[in-house]
Amino acid sequence: MSESFEASSLQLRGGSADTRIYELCSGQFRNRYFLLTSPLSRNLLAHPEVVGYDAYLALVHPTVEALRFLLSEGMNAEIDIMTILRGGLNYPIEEAAHNLGIRVRNMHFLSCERVIKDHVITGLDIKYTKIGVASDIILSIGDIFATGDTFRLCMENVVEKFRSEGGSIRRMLFFTIGGTRVVDQMEGLAEAMRRAFPGFEGINCFFYEGMFTVYTDKGVSGINVKDIDFGWKGGVVAPEFRRYVVDHPDALYEKCIIYDGGARRYEIPLHFDEVLEYWNGILSREGEISAWDLTAEKLGYSGCLSFEEWLLVTRFRDLALSSPKMEKTLRSLWEDEAGLFFLSRTLSLKELSLRRIESITKLKALYG
Repeated sequence: MSESFEASSLQLRGGSADTRIYELCSGQFRNRYFLLTSPLSRNLLAHPEVVGYDAYLALVHPTVEALRFLLSEGMNAEIDIMTILRGGLNYPIEEAAHNLGIRVRNMHFLSCERVIKDHVITGLDIKYTKIGVASDIILSIGDIFATGDTFRLCMENVVEKFRSEGGSIRRMLFFTIGGTRVVDQMEGLAEAMRRAFPGFEGINCFFYEGMFTVYTDKGVSGINVKDIDFGWKGGVVAPEFRRYVVDHPDALYEKCIIYDGGARRYEIPLHFDEVLEYWNGILSREGEISAWDLTAEKLGYSGCLSFEEWLLVTRFRDLALSSPKMEKTLRSLWEDEAGLFFLSRTLSLKELSLRRIESITKLKALYG
C-alpha cells in the first residue's frame, strides 16, 4: 500500500440526518476518496440475509447523498453510466441520478467476469461491450472491487476506445463495496487518463461503509478465500459501521462483509449455499479455532490497545480532535470494541454456528 494511504486520515465532509460522508485525506492523493455510511447499507454489509432487490435498494440513499454532495461542489448535472455486468448491476447510480434530476446522457455496458475454479481465480473473460464514445463526459461506474483485476482490464478497454475514437472523459465517479487496493489502482488510472485526455479532473471514489482489505490467506478459521473475501485489518471502516457491528456482534464473525455480490442479488440460493458452507466449516473446526484470535482478525487489531493507539489504527484521530462530542462518541466505541475481546473468552463458536445455520437454512428454503 502506498505511503499516501498509510499517512491518510478520516474527516467528516457532510451528508444528511441519517447518512454521513467522510473523506480519506492525504496531501499526496491525485483523486478524492470518500466513505458513505447509512442505516440500510450498514444492515446490508452486516447481514447476508439481505438479498435480492433489498440489496440494491440499500445503496440508493447513500448514492443520492454522494451525488448531491458533488452537485454542491459544482459538478454538472449530466453523467454517463458504465455498468460492468454482474457485480455492477447492484449499484443504483441511474436511480440516484433520476432522484436528483441529473440527466443520464448514455448507458455503457461491459461484461468482464472472473473465471474461478475450486475457489481460485484462473483468469478473466470479456464477453460483451457496448460503449458509446463522446467528448468531455463524466463517467460513473459502480462495481465490487477486491483485487481490481477485472476493473483494470475493463478500464484499459474503455480508455483505449475513447482515445482511439477521439472521445474524452472529463471526470470519473466510482462507487464500490471494495477494498484499499482501489487507491493504488485509481491513482495510476488518473495519471493515465490525464495523459490520454487533457483536462481530466480526477476520480471521485465512494466506498459504502468502509475501505476494506482482502484476505491474503485462509485466515484464522482456515476458511476464507484469498483475494476475494473482505476484512477490516489495514482498512478504514466508518465509525457508524463499527458501532453497528459492535451492537450486532454475530455479524463480526461472518466470512466477510459481502460474500458474493452478484449471487446475492441474482442467484440467491447459491449465495446462501456459500454462507452455509462457511458456518458449517466453522462448526466442524470450532474446537481448533481461538475465538480471541478470530475476534482480533475481524476487528483488524489485537486486543488491549490504548485509545490513542486505536485512533491511529482506525484513522479516527482527526475525527476525535474535530469536536468534544465526536471524541466522546469514539471513546465509547473504543471501549465497547475492547469489550468484544472479553466476551470472546466465553464465546461458543458451536452455538454461534448452529444459530447462524438455522437462520440461513430457513431463509434459503424460501428461495427454492
